[in-house]
Amino acid sequence: MRTFLFIILIVFFSCCSKAVFQPKWTNDKAPENFTARFETSKGVFDIQVNRTSSPMAVDRFYQFTKHHLYDNTLFYRVVPDFVVQFGNSDTTQTGPWNKFKISDEKVLKSNIKGALSYARDGKDTRGNDLFINLKNNSRLDTVNYNGVKGFPSFGTVVKGMEVVESIYSGYGNATMDQYDSLSPNRAKFLKTFPKLDSIKKVYILKRRL
Repeated sequence: MRTFLFIILIVFFSCCSKAVFQPKWTNDKAPENFTARFETSKGVFDIQVNRTSSPMAVDRFYQFTKHHLYDNTLFYRVVPDFVVQFGNSDTTQTGPWNKFKISDEKVLKSNIKGALSYARDGKDTRGNDLFINLKNNSRLDTVNYNGVKGFPSFGTVVKGMEVVESIYSGYGNATMDQYDSLSPNRAKFLKTFPKLDSIKKVYILKRRL
């Protein structure tokens, strides 16, 4: 009886835990066009993604979404009339992915209101942090930031922009002053910034036949 119960527990925890990272995941190619749905603490919004805008960025976003990297994450930086930023700060999840860099790409699509782009901090540093533009930020298309020109956008909010605009923005850039030290400890980060909104899950909508 104990052996039987032990087997059941192993199966249960195996089903409930996230799959262990596999390098082959980084080879998954995204569809040319798809829609990602974000279920958040403020409601639902959809982002339509176009692979031709930034192929390597879209492939990685597709891979992250497919393997649930953005589930249960925070909108950790929200600057009014500028951007909403989010990402996964759990290094046990992101660490293996960081070994597979996303090369820089030219800006082909502008950072208009509702556009989705990767944050970056220099050459080939696009990781998993993303931002949604809260207004037309075309200057981000050409700005030279730490030796790299522009932030390539690759998706646009097509439904629920009012949800994006309602995400709590009262902390502004203040969260970034403590992000590196506090973000690995979600509970501590939220104790310091308790009003931050969150992403419950992100997934790709199935196309209608």
